[in-house]
Amino acid sequence: MLTRTHALHDHALPVSADGIARLLLEAAPLRRREAFALLKGLSPRRRLALSEAARLILTEDQMVWETAAAMARSVREEVFGRRVVLFAPLYLSNVCGNNCLYCGFRKDNPEAKRITLTPAQAAAEARFLERKGFHRLLLVTGEHPAKNQTTYIADTLRAIYRDSGMRILHVNAAPMPVDALREIKEAGAGVYQVFQETYHPETYAAMHPSGPKADYAWRLTCMDRAMEAGFGDVGVGALLGLYDWRFEVLSVIRHAEHLLERFGAFPHTISVPRFKKAIGSPLSSAPHPVSDAAFERIVILYRLAVPPAGVVVTTRESPALREKVLDLGASQISAGSKTDPGGYAEGKRRHESEQFTVDDMRPVEAIVRMVLARGYVPSLCTSCYRKSRTGHAFTEMATGGNIRRFCLPNALLSLAEYAVASGDATLRAECLAAVEAGRRDMAGSPLAAAFEGKLAGVLAGEKDHHF
Repeated sequence: MLTRTHALHDHALPVSADGIARLLLEAAPLRRREAFALLKGLSPRRRLALSEAARLILTEDQMVWETAAAMARSVREEVFGRRVVLFAPLYLSNVCGNNCLYCGFRKDNPEAKRITLTPAQAAAEARFLERKGFHRLLLVTGEHPAKNQTTYIADTLRAIYRDSGMRILHVNAAPMPVDALREIKEAGAGVYQVFQETYHPETYAAMHPSGPKADYAWRLTCMDRAMEAGFGDVGVGALLGLYDWRFEVLSVIRHAEHLLERFGAFPHTISVPRFKKAIGSPLSSAPHPVSDAAFERIVILYRLAVPPAGVVVTTRESPALREKVLDLGASQISAGSKTDPGGYAEGKRRHESEQFTVDDMRPVEAIVRMVLARGYVPSLCTSCYRKSRTGHAFTEMATGGNIRRFCLPNALLSLAEYAVASGDATLRAECLAAVEAGRRDMAGSPLAAAFEGKLAGVLAGEKDHHF
């Protein structure tokens, strides 16, 4: 088994930094005609290969990128339809033994006010978010130097499931050995997320000067251990702005390819976080800034290269940009987020306890309205994780165009449940109008008759109907 001190050569890692650098160096931009021919042939089954992504990433022709954007929308809708998943992060602890230069949780931050929720307090936060309409949460915690992380996370998972109506909980936490990951999986975790932050080894070393996170190889191989431990679904990403975004994006795509080759499944999610200033961070700005235009291209590239992945855009970004990327292939967004432990129930923002600053402060109700206004269906669905449509099975269904037949009815049922529970009569009416429009779209579906029965139950006040 890989250990913390196990030395790995670059070629033995899931992503070869030298290989990515060489690919970028040797790639040539696409000419317009060949770009159009390439993009025209893309689909969920015929994805953008790594070498093709390298050429597209170097292409500056605006007409090519407009065509790529249209194809990304098409691929996203062929995979998922017009549903957009909404979720919320639940921060458990900002106590951390690492010294990541970009993070408000870093150990040597003198301005940070440290908070660690007990499992009971985390369950109280979950109940608050449940009243807001959420049934899926992403649990986030720093790498506590003293606390047994595995036991703490597992106990918190069990407490939230026991003491709230949450239906699925995902985890974003530090890399762990296989046995520890298996324990967290058995406690009910859905997706396990670990972001590499930067795939460039020299930059990684500079950004993580001390603490367990300084081990580049241990972090990079975590997704393999998670899948060995039984996680069918994992989430990857790079923190954009620490190094050249072109290198990072190709590395994420290569990491996704590695997981497909070894485990038969793409990562379930690819997150697109961009550097944001944190209180007490020595970095006041991104070492390699990523423009909004580049950010949009990154979303397009992930969608075309890894069609089944949920491309996640968080509240780090501005409202305008988050709305725009929904038309460029993004399929999951956080809503009403707090990045300080205990921040939801208290109802106030504690800057000194945040991991980073949040740009989109809109509450979940406003996000629901925005998604509806753009012609999409807000989805609070949790069914795939609970129906074993995960890992290899999910990848196969998504690339085959079969997952979307569940996406629309499940999104509509979860939206109807949200509407029934809403205390805002106007919002309720807007949501139910969207449900009715989607109901008409269900006509002719093999699930149409069963959907009618489930919808009637939800409208009568029943909960958790899904396919």
